[in-house]
Amino acid sequence: MNITRRLEFDAGHRIPDHGSQCRHLHGHRYALEITLTGTIIERAGSAVNGMVMDFGDIKSIANRHLVEAWDHAFLAYRHDAIVVEMLSMIPGHKTVLLDVVPTAENLAMTAFRILDPLYRNNYDNKLRLERIRLYETPNCWADALCERI
Repeated sequence: MNITRRLEFDAGHRIPDHGSQCRHLHGHRYALEITLTGTIIERAGSAVNGMVMDFGDIKSIANRHLVEAWDHAFLAYRHDAIVVEMLSMIPGHKTVLLDVVPTAENLAMTAFRILDPLYRNNYDNKLRLERIRLYETPNCWADALCERI
């Protein structure tokens, strides 16, 4: 059984080598879909009886380990020297330095790697992260899939 929880956050980025508009500093209203797979829990009297995982727990884990860090931050490629230097001059600026260029594809893979171990086998029901879908815009997204990470 697959279940999906959607969360949203705002963040800025730039794609340094992009041939068009995305090489400029800009931001997005990202949507993050977290799809888990597992068996339905059959444990009479348990708060999670009949579920794969409680949707509130999915949200809580993602917020604590990813969304709170990325929301209203600038997601910067650590080797984008000009942007990293500029952001470092703004006192208290929320900057997340990444080892990859912050494309939708790389952000989806990074999110998958962060969240995967946090969901795995939480309820003893073969639970695992199946997919992270990251929407950069309503019409553009990237999927990081379990077997491809």
